[in-house]
Amino acid sequence: MILRRVLIANRGEIALRIIRTCRRLGIETVLAASDADLDSVPARTADLVVRLGPPPPSASYLDVDAVLSAAKAAGVDAVHPGYGFLSENQRLARACAEAGLVFIGPTVEQLAAVGDKLEARRHAVAAGLPVVPGGPLEDTADAARLAAEIGFPLLIKAVGGGGGRGMKQVHDPADLAATVDLAVAEAGAAFGDPRVYLERFVATGRHVEVQLVADGESVVHLGTRDCSVQRRYQKLIEEAPAPALDPALREEMHRAAVALGKHLEYRGLGTVEFLVDVDRGTFYFLEMNARIQVEHPVTEAVTGLDLVAEQLAVAEGRSLSFGQADVSFTGHAVECRINAEDWAHDFRPSPGTVTEAVWPLGDGIRVDTHLQAGATVPPYYDSLLAKLIVHGRDRADALTRLRSALARCAVHGVGTNIPMHQEVLAEAEFAEGGVDTAWFTRFLRDRPVGSSRG
Repeated sequence: MILRRVLIANRGEIALRIIRTCRRLGIETVLAASDADLDSVPARTADLVVRLGPPPPSASYLDVDAVLSAAKAAGVDAVHPGYGFLSENQRLARACAEAGLVFIGPTVEQLAAVGDKLEARRHAVAAGLPVVPGGPLEDTADAARLAAEIGFPLLIKAVGGGGGRGMKQVHDPADLAATVDLAVAEAGAAFGDPRVYLERFVATGRHVEVQLVADGESVVHLGTRDCSVQRRYQKLIEEAPAPALDPALREEMHRAAVALGKHLEYRGLGTVEFLVDVDRGTFYFLEMNARIQVEHPVTEAVTGLDLVAEQLAVAEGRSLSFGQADVSFTGHAVECRINAEDWAHDFRPSPGTVTEAVWPLGDGIRVDTHLQAGATVPPYYDSLLAKLIVHGRDRADALTRLRSALARCAVHGVGTNIPMHQEVLAEAEFAEGGVDTAWFTRFLRDRPVGSSRG
């Protein structure tokens, strides 16, 4: 099926990113926008705009019926959900199929296979991937037995959680029962699913993921990304390829990710996330994200591919136009997420009106943003304003370019975390490469509120 008109059920920079590729490919775009985004840059850039609903996500971007109604009203061939919101929603994928629309993403069955953490873990094991020691908690009274097998410290994870939500650390066996009870109650309230599972807590771990693209038969990996600089499990800086990684371990991770993709007969873009256990020199499967990722530009920078275009091609039912041997990697890329938040005051959100927005230009610099002077940053959504991506001949060159590019960013009217990124880049340990997921917590600890952060 040749796609001629696509509904974009998302907002912000990813909506604009998808519009850009669709326009290059001659595909019309219809933006499904909430009332808060009807005058946004993506709304002014799309060929058509359909009102989705009021600003709260539950009444607009998370409303499956509203998205489907918008798609039907706009007469589109397909729905691109972007990331977040309904990007991995099985109900939307199924509703699209029933309405004769293409859901630009994997199949309903594949979404089900990786959308439930326990089910994803089961598939990973079946595909031969190593998983973090642990397992589901069938009965809270059985927690002590399972914990004894895993060892302390351990993590209690909500099956329905994600992005760091629904996770609790337990260091002392005496705290286990009460923490399990609390985790179960919170999981039920927050995710509508009280199931939890236990996992070994890896003290010195790195978050390294492998990008896949697949057409249902062929599965190709597009290398690694390191996303270890995180605050409360939210990624702040990503880079490709993952630095300071043993070459044999990297190749093993590539093979593992492809094995999972083949096991699932996967179709579309997918990211297999791993936890690298630095102390043990091994890695474990964490989860698979069945959508385009925020950090996809760093992979595009080092491979020269347009991942949205590949996603659209697979959605049209076409086979991949390249194999693994055709993929080459050039240089190093780093991405900073620039958010509307005040890091000097515990990352307090900073909605408002942007009075000035100046972004750097130059070789090896890419800025994915929907922000211009006069734009409003509404309080309803993620605070991501822009992604600053640099590409250099090697990591040192990329970091030099990034420092220069950050110095030329000017956003006024709302607070941003640009100063935080500048301080991270000034750190020798970060510049050396290969920091673990606890590094940013240590970085903040050394900068208490009111000191250098002020």
